[in-house]
Amino acid sequence: MSMRARVVTVVALAPVAAVAGLILGIRTKYPPVVGLVRRLARDSGNPRVLKTAGTVGGPASVIEHTGRTSGRAFRTPVTPTPTADGFVIALPYGADTDWVKNVLAAGSAALVHEGQAYVLEKPDVVPIAAAAADFASRERRFLRLFGVQECLRLSRAAAADDAN
Repeated sequence: MSMRARVVTVVALAPVAAVAGLILGIRTKYPPVVGLVRRLARDSGNPRVLKTAGTVGGPASVIEHTGRTSGRAFRTPVTPTPTADGFVIALPYGADTDWVKNVLAAGSAALVHEGQAYVLEKPDVVPIAAAAADFASRERRFLRLFGVQECLRLSRAAAADDAN
């Protein structure tokens, strides 16, 4: 094999190897890879996604929650799946993220999804297998590919009129 052919092969395979390493790192929850992906999402991706998140046809929804120690209001982009009584949100980084801890501590959150606002309560982290039927087959394949093991299940809060 000529030197030029070797260089072309290496250049062609490098991105494939990088993507494979990224998927493997996320799937196995390798801390340096997960940390890198979380930082990139927080610093670059989330601000961009938040510009259209929650709108009709937007790429994501917005979960609004209060910091458990700071008391500050936060907005985090998420990709919820509607259920009969609320939503489930896959947790690719697991339940040990600040926004999940905030929602669990408060016991409620607001979600803006497809242009509509919902008050959600009773957050519960459940194994992905317990909510698998709520996800479309394409989503289940991605969840398996990335080794997602948990999701957050939230119920719609009863309206004030329903409580009486």
